Amino acid sequence: MQLASRFPLLAVFAVAWAWPAAGIAADALAQCAAIDDDVKRLACYDAASGRAATPPAPEAASPSLLGPAWMLDPTPGERDFDVRFYRPNYFLLGRYSDRVNNQPLSPVFAAAGSPDQQLDDVEAKFQLSFKARLWHTADRRWALWLGYTQQSQWQVYNAGLSRPFRETNYQPELFVTYNPELAWNGFRWRLLNVGYAHQSNGRSDPLSRSWDRIFAEFGVERDQLALLARLWYRIKESPSKDDNPDITDYLGYGELTALYRWRRHTFKLMGRGNLSTGKGAAELTWSSRPLLGPLRLYAQVFTGYGESLIDYNWRQTTIGAGIALNDLL
Repeated sequence: MQLASRFPLLAVFAVAWAWPAAGIAADALAQCAAIDDDVKRLACYDAASGRAATPPAPEAASPSLLGPAWMLDPTPGERDFDVRFYRPNYFLLGRYSDRVNNQPLSPVFAAAGSPDQQLDDVEAKFQLSFKARLWHTADRRWALWLGYTQQSQWQVYNAGLSRPFRETNYQPELFVTYNPELAWNGFRWRLLNVGYAHQSNGRSDPLSRSWDRIFAEFGVERDQLALLARLWYRIKESPSKDDNPDITDYLGYGELTALYRWRRHTFKLMGRGNLSTGKGAAELTWSSRPLLGPLRLYAQVFTGYGESLIDYNWRQTTIGAGIALNDLL
């Protein structure tokens, strides 16, 4: 026999107790149904039914620009030793200069001079740049890197001079990377590089150019914006071996770079100079989204001193366009 038939008085009490509760639940459901906002309406239903509310999902963090470039975040399958692109790897099919440097000079060899080369004002320019991570800590806060960048200006359209390479610069670097991971006002400080860089053009006098530097580089980011500041101190050479003792008069003691990514297009603005001499340079670069595999369109505008070592004390404005293998960062 059922419990209610055996204890009829108990059934009456159960119905009397449930009736007002059902009325309250119906009123609560009606109130929930009148809510327009989906999230608030669901929370109301959860409260009416006694179900614990589901905590809201955390907001997705903005994609990092510096993180992937410098392997600051652990990723599945990564290797301890890894070789990656460093600076942009590009080929400018054409690069126009408004003021060609036909007779490069330096203070040391100004008297000796060099023959007038009759260079074309349009040439090709390309850059190869890689970095290798040699060591890192388990949390990726510290790492040791070896970098190499090679940039060449090629008179490929100058048949009269047998299409020579006008200038090639070689720059190896060795530096330590630290990830401070500090946040302030929406910006994240994620990069601190400290190391040594050598740059030279591998030529003999009077066209030899070289210098050695100790540098520190700071990198912060916010959303699709990255800001980088690189400061350097030139290691002095003996007067008998210094091919370009006044190079910091033109290239200064540091450079500032702003990089912004918009709809998979990247824009970069670099500025450097020496405030005491009033000399410096600025460079604006654009890189498109990948169009064919990793290949993307690439354009570069430069104005000022030091586009290459041979032109460190030569002011010019150049504009070039071509293709690139990787992004600007």
